[in-house]
Amino acid sequence: MAIIPFSKENSSYPIYIFSGKKILVKKTDGSENLSLPDAEVLNTFMSNHFISDSFTETEKKYSAAFLKEGFVLPPDCELIMLREYFWRTKDYELSARAHGFLSIREIYRFCPTCGGKLEDDSYFTAKKCSSCGRLLFPRIEPAVIVLVSKGDEVLLVKSKTNASGFYSCVAGFVEHGECIEQTVVREVKEETGIDVKNVCYAGSQPWPFPDQLMLAFTADYAGGEIKIQEEEIEAAAWFKRNALPPTPPAGSVAYNLIHGFKKPF
Repeated sequence: MAIIPFSKENSSYPIYIFSGKKILVKKTDGSENLSLPDAEVLNTFMSNHFISDSFTETEKKYSAAFLKEGFVLPPDCELIMLREYFWRTKDYELSARAHGFLSIREIYRFCPTCGGKLEDDSYFTAKKCSSCGRLLFPRIEPAVIVLVSKGDEVLLVKSKTNASGFYSCVAGFVEHGECIEQTVVREVKEETGIDVKNVCYAGSQPWPFPDQLMLAFTADYAGGEIKIQEEEIEAAAWFKRNALPPTPPAGSVAYNLIHGFKKPF
């Protein structure tokens, strides 16, 4: 599953071009159907030095690129949030993979063992140290997200790090030595002071911002009063299902949990 430089030989593959958390698509003129730009668009960006990184993954048959600041958009293209693209196209696997790999490549440029420069491996989808030969494969950070229910109410929290101001589900990363069910119980207790039971797996979603795999759960209230973890949580409360506060937008695993939407699980 080697990663190689983009070239004309693989220009027929789907091309994912990103700017931060946004993806480039062709303008729809009111249509709901989205399509990706073609190789000519990427070649134009490259000739104008607007690309910071690009690659093709041959086995998966796609290409990807990150835009630099100061780029000029083609008149027939626009940038939309990647989560909106997820929702409208159901193209989770390749678009998430492309964005995740680009993000990781941007962060990891030197070997953590000897400091040598990392280069694309000729066989694996990995980086190889040009000095010591160590292989570094793309990282995936497992995280849980859980919707806690108490009768016709659900527990939602507002994070201090979320500038959008919406309420969402309790979420957090899996720690070494934990199974994911233990992570669910611990994160809810740490962030809200609430105990839970009947932890049930509900699905998963790749979340490449930059490298999470979100594992979704539901759980039932088992006891306790809300006491927020003030370092991370601004507010937490129980909400009636028919009177919810602002929540994450469609295209996110949190939206699917809160609003009972099953796809893409």
